[in-house]
Amino acid sequence: MSGQGRVWKFGDDVNTDLIISGKHLDNYDPAHLASHAMEGMNKDFASVVRQGDIIIAGANFGCGSSREQAVMALKHCGVEAVVARSFARIFYRNAINLGLTVVVSPNAADLFHDEDSVALDLRGHRLVSNSDNRRADMEPVPAHVKMILDEGGLVPFIKKRLKERGVAAGTELVARVR
Repeated sequence: MSGQGRVWKFGDDVNTDLIISGKHLDNYDPAHLASHAMEGMNKDFASVVRQGDIIIAGANFGCGSSREQAVMALKHCGVEAVVARSFARIFYRNAINLGLTVVVSPNAADLFHDEDSVALDLRGHRLVSNSDNRRADMEPVPAHVKMILDEGGLVPFIKKRLKERGVAAGTELVARVR
């Protein structure tokens, strides 16, 4: 997977309440969540973010509560990927489960600025500026994670695997429980 997008830069310890405030969790519709994405950090974000844009952040992105709606808000407002120095483990897992690309980079937050145009190169493990020669190294996305992301998340991945085996979604699982 590779993508092109505009950078949105945030610092360290961006928690899930800043990504999507608890006051907006009265409605889990993805469009509703997307319309309030990142309000705690940038009030205009949801109205100006474009499909394919990339968030670059410091350490511990997605800390705080385990709300998967934070990932839903980012994914459905158009964010292609989040590249950060590190992620809170539950946010990282929720992102993979819901099909949002998350990549660790030790130096992207030091090299890029808001509104830079960048190319995300997952095969080459780098983030590259489209205007000059700045390049940030990224950790490789593990093969099993890439397979899940390529299918759009864990549920589509499992459904595809079950279909390939000729099993109606859930049938085999229900039979094993009984």
